[in-house]
Amino acid sequence: MRITNFSRSIALQQRAHQLIPAGAHTYSKADDQFPELSPGFIVRGKGAYVWDLDGNQYIDWGMGLRSVILGHAYEPVLSMVREQLELGSNFTRPSPIEVELAEILVDTIPSAQMVKYAKNGSDVTAAAVRLARAYTGRKYIAICREHPFFSFYDWFIGSTPVDAGIPEEIKQLTLKFSYNNIASLEELFDSYPGQIAAVIMEPVQAAPPRENFLQRVRQLCDQNGTVMILDEMITGFRMDIQGAQKLFNVKPDLATFGKAIANGFSLAVLAGKREIMELGGIHHDKPKVFLLSATNGAETHALAAGIATINELKKNDVPLYIAGIGQKLIDGINDIAASMNLSQYIRAYGYPCSPVLEFKDQEGNASLPFRTLFLQETIAGGVLMPYIAVSYAHGECELSATLAAVEKALIVYKKSLSDGLNKYLTGRPVKPVFRKYN
Repeated sequence: MRITNFSRSIALQQRAHQLIPAGAHTYSKADDQFPELSPGFIVRGKGAYVWDLDGNQYIDWGMGLRSVILGHAYEPVLSMVREQLELGSNFTRPSPIEVELAEILVDTIPSAQMVKYAKNGSDVTAAAVRLARAYTGRKYIAICREHPFFSFYDWFIGSTPVDAGIPEEIKQLTLKFSYNNIASLEELFDSYPGQIAAVIMEPVQAAPPRENFLQRVRQLCDQNGTVMILDEMITGFRMDIQGAQKLFNVKPDLATFGKAIANGFSLAVLAGKREIMELGGIHHDKPKVFLLSATNGAETHALAAGIATINELKKNDVPLYIAGIGQKLIDGINDIAASMNLSQYIRAYGYPCSPVLEFKDQEGNASLPFRTLFLQETIAGGVLMPYIAVSYAHGECELSATLAAVEKALIVYKKSLSDGLNKYLTGRPVKPVFRKYN
């Protein structure tokens, strides 16, 4: 059965855009990131499935921007959240659960000696940058240009095409280097001697680190008195229970975690060395860093979700499980593409816990229009796959159904390569999130 009815979603989208800029509170959830024929709103989710406003059911591979690692409405997490909610969610003084989770995190994350909570990743990466500047007395921040998103704060967004509203002086303080190109980072240190406060990067994306790249970054930071920050929003708890830092044997000065940490509940963590983190404390004689201080920063039910999620991840060795499902998905998609002589146009690759899909046009160029067509056709087949975040809820049944939908989508993809996209794609293609103008 082909999904074609989105009438209720379309009606609500019109209202949403009158009330909410972009019609959504996260740009990657906005209408311009999905085909015209797609669900505008998700009403509920259970396990690996979600249902839209029109009652259509989908196998969900996006899983809440990669935050839902165990499955939607996962009962052991909900049970602990309910129990905590009965006690209240926010108080005038700290709750004991703040210490309980902190002890678990320090025991789990190799680089963590102290931790600080927030509600989203942008806050903790911004806090890490502020700490690094205070600790070093320097102003420049070096970021990895291949890693698409670190924060919605000025220090990062000023380095993207979407820089409206950010003073030029702020933009100049963020420098860029390239992943797996240690010379590009060495050049920054040479050009800004004794001036770079921090190097911030994800430990890895689809391409693995080569020639001890992460260790060499660590060495350069040590040699130059620079704070090394690893953004483990995506890799943390997904690639390994202890993070990619454990997998690749590199210990940052500061690290940030979120997404999978609480199975969709709002929780992010800044973790790191005591001597740096303590600058945000009240038991030292140095200038105090106003680190993180938010009314809802340590809501008890979110911390309970974190504890329950980490317990489940450890008990069930979830990273190992999702890597197995992810590898089968990669192999299955590539096998279908090969059988249809489409390997040069579409492929799945990367780490199996977080596979990447690549789409190309007739000339072999990366293509957002063809990506849009693929999304349109898989959505029609009951699969929501804007990106792939394998969860503990995905099993052989979901894998089989997904590959069947992919096969049908690639039949249309192949026809479009010869007949043209206009014959098969309804509406406009998706657009990059980071663009100067709409």
